[in-house]
Amino acid sequence: MHRLIKAAAGVAAVVGIVGVTPAMGARLQIPNRMPSAVDLNIRQQTVKLPLYRGVVRGHRVWFILTDTSNLREAVRLGINWAPKLRNALGTRAVEHAALVHGRRLGRHSLTRFPGTVDFSGTRVVLPGPNLFPVLPGTHAGPIADRHYSPLFTFGNGVVYDGAQVANATGHNAKVLALEPRRRLVTVRLTQGRYLDRKVLYLSTESSDTVVAALENATFAPNLGAAPKVGSDSRSRSAREAIIPIVNGPRGVYNPQRQGLRSAVAGEGDPLNIIREEPECSQPRVPANCSALQYSPLWDIHPVEWTQAAIGKGLRHRVGSHETVQRLVEQGLMVNFNPDGPLNDDPEIHSLRALGVDVNCPPIFVAP
Repeated sequence: MHRLIKAAAGVAAVVGIVGVTPAMGARLQIPNRMPSAVDLNIRQQTVKLPLYRGVVRGHRVWFILTDTSNLREAVRLGINWAPKLRNALGTRAVEHAALVHGRRLGRHSLTRFPGTVDFSGTRVVLPGPNLFPVLPGTHAGPIADRHYSPLFTFGNGVVYDGAQVANATGHNAKVLALEPRRRLVTVRLTQGRYLDRKVLYLSTESSDTVVAALENATFAPNLGAAPKVGSDSRSRSAREAIIPIVNGPRGVYNPQRQGLRSAVAGEGDPLNIIREEPECSQPRVPANCSALQYSPLWDIHPVEWTQAAIGKGLRHRVGSHETVQRLVEQGLMVNFNPDGPLNDDPEIHSLRALGVDVNCPPIFVAP
């Protein structure tokens, strides 16, 4: 956890927002690895996750659970705690679901959703003259219908992040193996960075079709209704910043390799930088939990190295938001979207948002 809040005032605020008391915090701990994830292979970037049953207009769908706004549910289900997701209630970013079978959401329950995904489309990525930006005509393969969002609620004030990964039309491109009888799904993870540590996250949807194509994910425009672009406020926003480097060093075997242009060239994951992680390193002081700032809805803040910095040989792999902020202040990096809103987070106050979010729940953060 990087951003500490004064405990005396902070605990009262946390109790008011998410119902967490110091005693509860002492009993419940959110670890750096998602507890429900099994067979995590850090080297191969794969993991098995529990598979849940759903139904949309009489047709079977399969979904996963990665996050919830409720701490007790996070612990019960072994998923990430993301209390800021509550701030998306009442927007198109959260669909209303209903339990058909079972008293509560679980491995043997059946959930009815209003929306779903057509997985049958073909992803198209058309590299531009400099690889990125990509050319017009780039678009996602899977397309969500007008009702779908991975975020859902049963109307009780609790929000779940439950991306649909398979139905009769096909499956999400991140799915490597689907085991309905065992209620398991194996998915491919994407590598990123957090405070110079390795992160593995699962990218499932984006509010923009071009970004969804780059992420090999589902285009889910309703996600774009989640508040608030350029903000990570605990009380107003359901987002947190992610920072892609556009023009980092290139080369498959270059240990400094990073960036969107490198990824479009097929050299590997872009190694995006996330701003926060879903953990509680001080469970007895819940006001100090990183999870209070965390959200799986990553608000994209792209930056790029200046030609002057490249010419001086200063370009290198960057692993933390603090380093990015410092490089922007020094004039070595600039915002790729210079007209976007400035972020209200004081630690990245010079960065501007693109206005696009991506659902990318972290599965593993190196200790």
